[in-house]
Amino acid sequence: MSISVISATDFVEVLKRQPNTVCVDVRTEAEFGGLRCKGSENLPLQDLTAEQMCRHLKLCGGEDHSEIYLICKAGKRAEMAAEKLALSLPNPMKIVAGGVDALPDQVLHDGGSSVISLERQVRIAAGGLVLLGVVIGGLVHPAGFVLSGFVGAGLTFAGITDTCAMGMLLAKMPWNQAA
Repeated sequence: MSISVISATDFVEVLKRQPNTVCVDVRTEAEFGGLRCKGSENLPLQDLTAEQMCRHLKLCGGEDHSEIYLICKAGKRAEMAAEKLALSLPNPMKIVAGGVDALPDQVLHDGGSSVISLERQVRIAAGGLVLLGVVIGGLVHPAGFVLSGFVGAGLTFAGITDTCAMGMLLAKMPWNQAA
């Protein structure tokens, strides 16, 4: 099984030539409810398993050798999904570089949801917690600065390891689940 990256432009050409392309969007259900690639199916990263992908392939007529195109908002979660499935599936996987953000309007469909992207939710939550720690530390008790330090350490860890515990936690929140 191989993992490769395909540009958004090349992916659009694949969609034109092969309308039954297996495209899996690994964003949360709520994010998928908004702007998404036409013809894509949603299998959220936090719930994704090889068994689930095999069932999906059978439902959409895919075969053991069918290429699977993975997409998310900007590409990182698609990469994580490919790594998660790499040892379990024989199918070649292609990550759409730049994700939905890089696709032209002609291949996008707006599902009407206005949920804030997971990436923005993480930035809002982290910024809010840092601000709260500074306010508490400055106005109530100096120990409040520990909260800001904790968030900073978490962001540093996320940057070094390229994982985000806050993002995984937020993905499980009710507003990020389908209604």
